[in-house]
Amino acid sequence: MGADRILIADSDKSTVELLEQHLQSDGFETLRAYRGLEALDMLMQHNIQLVVMAVFLPDIDGITLCKRIRSISSIPIMMLGARKQDMDEILALSTGADDYVAKPFNPLVALARVKALLRRHLCRGNEAVEVPDKNRICIGKLVVELQTHHVRVGERVIELTPTEYGILYLLASNPGRVFSAEEIFAKVWKERIYDSNNTVMVHIRKLREKLEDNPKEPQLIKTVWGTGYKIDR
Repeated sequence: MGADRILIADSDKSTVELLEQHLQSDGFETLRAYRGLEALDMLMQHNIQLVVMAVFLPDIDGITLCKRIRSISSIPIMMLGARKQDMDEILALSTGADDYVAKPFNPLVALARVKALLRRHLCRGNEAVEVPDKNRICIGKLVVELQTHHVRVGERVIELTPTEYGILYLLASNPGRVFSAEEIFAKVWKERIYDSNNTVMVHIRKLREKLEDNPKEPQLIKTVWGTGYKIDR
């Protein structure tokens, strides 16, 4: 597998050269773009793993460009702001950027943030190749840390009860397998009960309320009518 390729889009050539120098010295490949539409063309033509781009670009601003990229890709995006301004940062993050760095910045800090974004994206398993990890389960945006029992969906940290975690772990560690309510109850509660279906259903509903964007139309924990519940990889 080759080195990760980073696209740097900024009209300030000194910023591009500074980032390029540190990224290349750390083993990354880089591509340059000094205009927004040029950056968009490069994304279409090359296999790129992460984009670092300025909020202010000629011909198309970085916020609009971020929206366009997000409509076609979940590639990690780091935005560079001309100043430390809360509204600029909020706008960048709310339109799909994964991180925001204000100028002037320490290039070593920017490099560390690039690496962190790539690690998170690898775990999400979108465009990047998922890296197997015996201490972590990654399914889409869901991340379950097996040693600490920490759970995240994207950047959201999810607080679960021990029972909720037990159900989630059971389903997530057996992707694609359908578990009946009786099976879930027996494996998580470790006992048998006649009315296990209602008990499990209540906990599934609570899990969906915490994990799903729209609990009424769950995308993670699926119901297989007449059979049980499952999580697909």
